[in-house]
Amino acid sequence: MVASASLGQTYVDPATVWHTLRTGGGPYDLVVGELRVPRIVLGALVGAALGLSGALVQTVTRNPLASPDVIGVGHGAAAATVLALATGAAASPGAMPAVSVAGGLTAAALVYVLAWRHGMQPSRFVLTGVGIGVALSAIVQLYLTDSELEAAEQVKLWLTGSLNGRGWEQAGPLAVVLLLCLPALVWASRAMRPLGLDPETAAALGVRVDRTRLGLTVLGVVLAATATGAAGPIGFVALTAPQLARRVTRTPQLPLLCSALTGSVVLVAADLVARTLLPPLEIPVGALTSLVGGPYLLWLLGRRTAVR
Repeated sequence: MVASASLGQTYVDPATVWHTLRTGGGPYDLVVGELRVPRIVLGALVGAALGLSGALVQTVTRNPLASPDVIGVGHGAAAATVLALATGAAASPGAMPAVSVAGGLTAAALVYVLAWRHGMQPSRFVLTGVGIGVALSAIVQLYLTDSELEAAEQVKLWLTGSLNGRGWEQAGPLAVVLLLCLPALVWASRAMRPLGLDPETAAALGVRVDRTRLGLTVLGVVLAATATGAAGPIGFVALTAPQLARRVTRTPQLPLLCSALTGSVVLVAADLVARTLLPPLEIPVGALTSLVGGPYLLWLLGRRTAVR
C-alpha cells in the first residue's frame, strides 16, 4: 500500500505520503489524499472480501477450482446491471453498485435452489452455477450488441473490473459490510474445520452439514456481491488468494484471515502494476488479474491431473 501511494507518474516519497495523510495538506494532497489513497483502501477492501469469499466457497465445494464467479455471482451482477440500464430502472451507471449486489445475490440463490436435491452436493452446485453463468452471460452479450455505443462502453468498462475513478464512496459501504460480517466470519472460521472431513464424518461429529454449508455460502455470496458492486467483477482474485494463503500458512484448511490479507495484497499489487505499466494509460485491474490468473488456473488444473 505504501508503494502504491508513492509510485506513479508523480513519485512521492513515503515520508511525504505520511506527512500528507497526517496533515491533510501540502502540494501532494490531490495526488495522494484524493486520488491514490482512497483507491488503495478500496482495492484492499475488495481484495479482502474476494479472498474471504473464495475461501468460503472453496470450503463448501471442497474444490480449489471453485470461486464466487463459478456460482454465478459475477454473472448475476452483470446481468442485473445491464437489465436495469436497458429497462430504465437504473438511469446511469452510478446506480450499478446496489443493482449488482442484488443481482449477484439473486443469481447465487437461484443456483442453490436448482442444485438442491435432498441435500446440496458440491459437484452439482458447481455445475449448476456454470450453467446459470453461461445463460446470464448471454444476456449481457445481447445487451452489448444491441445498445448504443456510449452505453455499451460504460457497461463494458464496468464488466472488466476497475478501480479507476473509485474511492471513499464505494469503500464506505464495503467497509460497513465487512464489519457487520465479522461475527459471522468468526463463526465461519470454526465451522469450516469439520467440513474439511467427509460429510459422514462431519455429521457423526454433530455438525449439521447442509445448514453449515448454506450459512457459509450465504456469507461468501454477500461478500463477493458487495465487492463486485464496489469495483465490478474482478476475476481470479477469489480463486487464487485462498490457495496462496494456504501455501503460505501450510494449514490443512483454508485460513480465512490470511486469505483476506492475501486477497488485499494481490489486488493492491495488481492495481499498482495496472496503473504504472503503460503510463499514462491505466489498465483496468480486472484485465490484469485475468491475464495472470489464466495461466495460474491452467497450472492448477495440470497439478490436480498429475496428482490423480
